[in-house]
Amino acid sequence: MTLSIATWNINSVRLRLPLVESFLETYAPDVLCLQETKCPDDKFPFEALRAKGYEAIEVNGQKGYHGVATLSRIPLTLVEKREYCAKGDCRHLSVTFEKDGRTILLHNFYVPAGGDEPDPEINPKFRHKLDFLDEMQTVHAEDDRADASVLVGDLNIAPLETDVWSHKQLLKVVSHTPVETDTLERLRVGNGWADLMRTVIPPEEKLYTWWSYRARDWEASDRGRRLDHIWGSPALVPHLKGMDVLREARGWERPSDHVPVIARFDFD
Repeated sequence: MTLSIATWNINSVRLRLPLVESFLETYAPDVLCLQETKCPDDKFPFEALRAKGYEAIEVNGQKGYHGVATLSRIPLTLVEKREYCAKGDCRHLSVTFEKDGRTILLHNFYVPAGGDEPDPEINPKFRHKLDFLDEMQTVHAEDDRADASVLVGDLNIAPLETDVWSHKQLLKVVSHTPVETDTLERLRVGNGWADLMRTVIPPEEKLYTWWSYRARDWEASDRGRRLDHIWGSPALVPHLKGMDVLREARGWERPSDHVPVIARFDFD
């Protein structure tokens, strides 16, 4: 039995609905987790996406900012929409689903970007990001509610030197500062998560999922960062058969600045 899970910061699901529809038609993941949907729940394009075969949809959205959604061709059971840091933001959604006799718990996260100044004493946005990561310490790979867990989303941190175009130049840039990268790796390792993307794509290789809109020619400059992640329970690692990072999506018409990532499993 195969399973595919995709994650994509879509940067407005209604604005980029044609891209989502095309992606679902072409790649047909079993489950798609979206971040930064920027859409209140009652305005989410349920009908259009259900028409593509994704009958099970859970959303946690708000007007104009943030928001996450999980779409599935497999029935979903909502577990939690957790509010982190008491900010009123919609940045988390967890569901369970059954696959080949296994119950899988799936977390969908959109971690705060953190602003421009990497100093929590003078930048409230950076303080919020660090506090958010601290609260994520309760999210473990081993969970009594499921046989296995997956955590995906825009975590807004590029932890490895090869996750950014220039380690040296970005050490003082939010998303790659030591306090962020060290905190994220302690969270991942301490809570038992495997970095599934780097299980397939060696840590020695450059790997990006985001390219800034500010670049005149994003492809030529290739100043990317790996901000989007797929983690999993160690028990899932033997079943992981592939990882697709759709770099070409950054060049689609009116694209998001993030690209989709798809993890593929085989439980046979």
